[in-house]
Amino acid sequence: MHPDWPLSRDLVLVGGGHTHALVLRKWGMNPLAGARVTLINPSPTSPYTGMLPGYIAGHYAREDLEIDLVRLARFAGARIIFDTACGLDFQARRVHLEGRPPIQYDVVSIDIGVTAALPDIDGFEENAHSVKPLGAFAIAWQCFLDTPRASNARTDCVVIGGGVAGVELALAMASRLQLSGFGQARVTLIEARSELLLGSSAAVRRNLKQALRLHQVSVLTGTQVSRISPEAVELADGTGLAADFVVSAAGASPYPWLAQTGLAHTGGFLNVGSDLRSVTDPDVFAAGDCAHLTHAPRPKAGVFAVREAPVLFDNLRARLSGLPMRHYSPQSDYLKLISMGEKTATANKYGLTASGSSVWWLKDRIDRTFMTRLSDLPPMPPAPAPSVRALDEDAASQAQMLCGGCGSKVGRTSLIAGLASPDPATDADTVTGVGDDAAVLRTGSGLQVISTDHLRAFVEDPYLLAQIAAVHALGDVWAKGAAPQSGLLSLIIPRMSERMQTATVAEVVAAVRKVLGEAGADLVGGHTSMGRELTIGLTVTGRLDRPVIGHSGARPGDAIILTKPIGTGVILAADMRGLARGDVLKRALASMQRPSAVAASLLSPAAHAMTDVTGFGLAGHLLNILEASNVAARIALSSLPVLPGAEQLAANGVRSSLWRSNAGLEAQVSRPTSPLSDLLYDPQTAGGLLAIVAAEHAADLIASFEACSEPAFMIGQIEAGAPFITAA
Repeated sequence: MHPDWPLSRDLVLVGGGHTHALVLRKWGMNPLAGARVTLINPSPTSPYTGMLPGYIAGHYAREDLEIDLVRLARFAGARIIFDTACGLDFQARRVHLEGRPPIQYDVVSIDIGVTAALPDIDGFEENAHSVKPLGAFAIAWQCFLDTPRASNARTDCVVIGGGVAGVELALAMASRLQLSGFGQARVTLIEARSELLLGSSAAVRRNLKQALRLHQVSVLTGTQVSRISPEAVELADGTGLAADFVVSAAGASPYPWLAQTGLAHTGGFLNVGSDLRSVTDPDVFAAGDCAHLTHAPRPKAGVFAVREAPVLFDNLRARLSGLPMRHYSPQSDYLKLISMGEKTATANKYGLTASGSSVWWLKDRIDRTFMTRLSDLPPMPPAPAPSVRALDEDAASQAQMLCGGCGSKVGRTSLIAGLASPDPATDADTVTGVGDDAAVLRTGSGLQVISTDHLRAFVEDPYLLAQIAAVHALGDVWAKGAAPQSGLLSLIIPRMSERMQTATVAEVVAAVRKVLGEAGADLVGGHTSMGRELTIGLTVTGRLDRPVIGHSGARPGDAIILTKPIGTGVILAADMRGLARGDVLKRALASMQRPSAVAASLLSPAAHAMTDVTGFGLAGHLLNILEASNVAARIALSSLPVLPGAEQLAANGVRSSLWRSNAGLEAQVSRPTSPLSDLLYDPQTAGGLLAIVAAEHAADLIASFEACSEPAFMIGQIEAGAPFITAA
């Protein structure tokens, strides 16, 4: 989006199908000023259908067929919401989600694909899999392959559906089982109709049936499945087939909620015209398999989704900006490339058919070219430095992109120097003040903790950022052993229309209330303003009915416990540069969203000292405790919990913009030079609690965490000596 132009329209893309993936790429190349783009998809990636049979057969790795929606969304300047759409109210212009409040839109596009699930078959949902959605099936197949079994054990797989997809899948599974050394593998293909591959040419049917025979796939036609148990598939005639793995590729069914929207549909597929708009509502678009082209009905095939993308992109921009629409005219025939288990395939177009390894080579080249279009994105270079500028001793670091979250904070040395004051607190009710994580005040017969913090946006999603900001702000309250009490919101939002302001504030407030409410606190008010970028802060208070947990209680021999893995800084820095994989970012965001309430309740009765790990990094926050307690610490790097992907990104030279300032502590740290030890200085956003506890209680505490399904890691111990960290 254009950073200086106020936002005025919300475009929501529901589903990360092939059409929307291509639209995001085109949007990144040519964004529309004033439009905010939102992508809703439950997963950070979307599998490419064309390469799924090759993956099942073992020709591709999982990452080869994954479209990284997070990188595409970052490239397009879009927010991505990891959730599943479950409804659409086109009159109120809202998309309903399973896990959070509805999302408002001005224009919405739906590209959620189809499902091959067979819910009417008894036992299907519990004991079988649908080939669509592809991601869940790919995971299930790999888990099946990884399940230990005896070398001579018989393995039975059943594929339901004898169309092209089912035949292709059965051949891929048979090939993989044979190549993987499964002793007595057997694949059975079941088709309810009297013939396989109805709708395909005679030559294609002949080639595929021959491949089925070569791979010893058993074929049952004119056969209905009545029930699926954990060990067998029961047929309508009463016979049973042994089945260790069952998958349905039986046609394409729409997701039920589409027919419940009130929009015109054909068998649950949304009716769209030649401009890909719903025939019911001009602000609703649909593409890919979930749409029915009323002007030119076509079978469900990925080629049409790909060809629709340029038209959908132009028409979404046109609807948002008032320009004329384009029309989509699907081709009457297309090149059909069907893999046949091993690295062979058959091709058909205009009645001509060819088969063999050369056809596989062509299919592989086309598929890889498509994936390259979606993964080889133009780099995001920092803005060029001005040719003439004031002298700056840190000029070499100024060109680096400023990170969001705690990566944008002021460094520990600068902050301590700036806050240093010889003047003690003048109010008798101030127990702790400047220099501590939070202030502790006397209130009548009790104590109250007060703290404030804010985050510069590192994601485009206000709701998600607000959740993390609330968890982050509460960290200091939990670290003191206090019970959260209240919160005041401080919100800066980008320039946008009043209608969008209302919706954005509502999203933020809903997220903050949710986090505070679950922690036992109330949102009691706040203030807002508009600025260049989204920033969310909170002032929070907590009640304290036990002695204050500070920094000064660590003793030699104590154990050091950390409750969250580190690495958020390097992951967020990589994401800003378009270098972080989607699954890596999603795990980091999930860690940041995790509250520390349970961890605090377990640690507070036992902690000699405690803090939360945020902008100063693990080393900086641990040194705060060591300096206050006048002790040293030894960290076992092998025990250090690290978020997936963080160490590799550090090895690739990615660092948060605050890393260099945090690494200014090197004089008080001994460590081997390695990407893992570099993460000691990585600034954390909504990081875990760092607690110092008596060594004899550490094992029991870790067991208590495990019983509560909470993460906790013993990472080292306190030693006698001057404040110093030895990491080895």
